[in-house]
Amino acid sequence: MSKRNKIIYWIATLWLALGMASTGIVQILKMKEETEMMAHLGYPFYFLTILGIWKILGVIAILIPKYPLLKEWTYAGFFFAMSGAIFSHFAVGDSGIAYFGPALLLVLTVISWYFRPIERKLKSN
Repeated sequence: MSKRNKIIYWIATLWLALGMASTGIVQILKMKEETEMMAHLGYPFYFLTILGIWKILGVIAILIPKYPLLKEWTYAGFFFAMSGAIFSHFAVGDSGIAYFGPALLLVLTVISWYFRPIERKLKSN
């Protein structure tokens, strides 16, 4: 892996981890803005706890060495969560600014996945 690709990977991965951890924490804490957003999107409040816990666990999975299968599942989960968030905002007719956070995290997920080092990838049989 080239030095350039390693730098891209780590920048994207650290920003992804920061974004997922911070949103996961505010979801677990059920901050007012988050509960209002869930109500606006039509989701039950307990969904915040589920999303928050899975995001924190996903950050740990992405950052620890080894466990490539767990990382693949984590990237998929992040992808589905963020694309689902984008679609949810679209479904309720939100304006463009509502898409920024989930779209940024979606892009970071794809970049981190694409540039991950060989030791963080599943081996082909």
